[in-house]
Amino acid sequence: MTETLDHRAVFEQAWSAPGNTPVDLPPVRVNDVLRERYEVRPPFAYTGAQLWDMEVRKAAAPDIYIPTVVKPGSAEKFPSVHHGKLEDFTRVSEQRLWAAPERYATVIEHVRLDHENRQAFFIGADRFEAPDGRIFTAGSGQPIFHVEHSVAGPEDDPLNLWRIVNLTGGPDDALAAAFDDLAEDPYLRVFIEVHLRRDLGRELVRR
Repeated sequence: MTETLDHRAVFEQAWSAPGNTPVDLPPVRVNDVLRERYEVRPPFAYTGAQLWDMEVRKAAAPDIYIPTVVKPGSAEKFPSVHHGKLEDFTRVSEQRLWAAPERYATVIEHVRLDHENRQAFFIGADRFEAPDGRIFTAGSGQPIFHVEHSVAGPEDDPLNLWRIVNLTGGPDDALAAAFDDLAEDPYLRVFIEVHLRRDLGRELVRR
């Protein structure tokens, strides 16, 4: 299914639709935050390639890299299809609801990794039939949503970018407000901290 899906076009169409609720989180200049907010041992600064490595790993194993959102052990990744520098797969996981984080629901996402442009698109779906015949159905409690994670900026001073669009029947201010804490957090997002510790062998102490 994912090999026929134009992930970027689906995301951008949903992003611009007046009936949806888009959230554009502030760009994070990762190395500035590392210098200002952390003690890092041994000292370290990200390159764009290293930050993209984090995005690739997170896409495949969200329960490891986003443990504050995805229930541990709940993520399944179904076989990848490669088209040059594009990689498509589907993942299913149990995730906390944006506006009710005490609850989990099944989230189905058709994923495209654009390795050339360092963009990752996650297109939410209501239903998915796995290659082994299992049928997954998205949980209730919030609208289906699409996500874009990407790496931008200079190679030695990369930016972490994150956009979400919720497929609501009309603009939902209460749902948008659920992202305020993420937007105002002065520290790095949890998935970057996990990557630094787990994959890059750094010790981090928040200031």
